[in-house]
Amino acid sequence: MTLICFASPKGGVGKTTLAANVANELARGGLRVIALDLDPQNALRLHFGVPLRDTAGFTHLLARHPDWRSCLRQTATGISLLPYGQSGIGDAIALAVAIAATPALLRRSLDDILTNPDICLVVDTPPGPSSLLAALLPRTDFLITVFLVDATSVSLIPAVEQGLGYATEEPGHAGPDRGFILNQFDPRTRLGGVIADAATRHLGDRLLGTVYRDEYVAEAVAAQKLLADYAPVSRANQDIATISRAIRHRLRLPAVAAGVQRSGTRL
Repeated sequence: MTLICFASPKGGVGKTTLAANVANELARGGLRVIALDLDPQNALRLHFGVPLRDTAGFTHLLARHPDWRSCLRQTATGISLLPYGQSGIGDAIALAVAIAATPALLRRSLDDILTNPDICLVVDTPPGPSSLLAALLPRTDFLITVFLVDATSVSLIPAVEQGLGYATEEPGHAGPDRGFILNQFDPRTRLGGVIADAATRHLGDRLLGTVYRDEYVAEAVAAQKLLADYAPVSRANQDIATISRAIRHRLRLPAVAAGVQRSGTRL
């Protein structure tokens, strides 16, 4: 029962894309993976081929105490998916307020999912501080923060290290292990290498890896496919595979023979 949370201090950094593709790599390695979308953009589903017109979900129903099992979607990748669902801005704000007042609205489902010792739960969260992220952190084993390789994004690293709304307020909880990913590294830019080198030195072994800026990533998203299926030999896919191995090592997740993927999640 492992909970991996993807977060970012701002939007547009590729957090959802990385969450989906890392979840896929973990599943390809033999883990039983559930992917949970807590971001109102409801975009995680698109990486798993769920049609745009399909707006059913789980997270947007939390205030109604939904049965997460009935909301679970099986995907062609073998990953089980809990989408956010269709939600207007007013509904999303109302849910955020409700979760801030009653974190158990989310935690009850999390605790039930995590009673299964074989489950690896990968969660995509809204960008920046949020009540959903705050409610999630006391249950989180590994918090992964995604930054772009640009001056604006990496300038937020000190603020993230100091909390930036990520710190749990639950007494006696030391907080999750933390890791970082640098995304969309382009060595052809004048500042790309300088920024990446400085961030790498600062983060040290907390840096899980750097993902190359690869046109295949955008194409895979447009095709509603995961990168390993759309462009398996692409540079970005190789980087994501390396990061996924680093995550497995950090969390001491069980090693499974290469190429073995479990067919689904038994609940």
